[in-house]
Amino acid sequence: MESGQAQSSIELLAREAKPVRHWLKGYFRRRIGAESDVDDLVQEVFRRIVSRDSIEPIGSLNGYVMKVAANVLTDNARQRSSRHVGRHVEFDADLHGDMEFDPERVLTGKEELDAATSALLSLPERTRTVFILRRLEGWRFADVAKHLGISVSAAEKHMVKAIRHLSDEMERRHAP
Repeated sequence: MESGQAQSSIELLAREAKPVRHWLKGYFRRRIGAESDVDDLVQEVFRRIVSRDSIEPIGSLNGYVMKVAANVLTDNARQRSSRHVGRHVEFDADLHGDMEFDPERVLTGKEELDAATSALLSLPERTRTVFILRRLEGWRFADVAKHLGISVSAAEKHMVKAIRHLSDEMERRHAP
């Protein structure tokens, strides 16, 4: 394709997408409180539409865009919930900028992190995966079980095993 044709195709696509982008911004503004996230959510809708890998034809473009937008909104809410976004405190340089950390405290923290990482890596792979998905990613046991093809009870047992192992390792590390 020649550069002139490519440029006109891009301009045509931008013109065609403008009303959809406007509608999506309104859709997300009405449903979330963070204005700063609206553009990211709109961009995610377009990213998902462009990266669609199905060869099935889209029956209704408006319906498809609506479905993708609803999925993006649901995924965003789930992500915000699992990361406890509402509990985060914005960084304020006036309050936090001049904090100096005791080098011994920093070293102790690094050693603790290394020990926890080492203990986590010493777990069997499936047990480690259950722990990571449940505790670090915030998945429900049912979702972890489904993802791994195991029962919910088995996922719970893997979690107990992981917690026991990590606790024992950290306790052993702190034993005199």
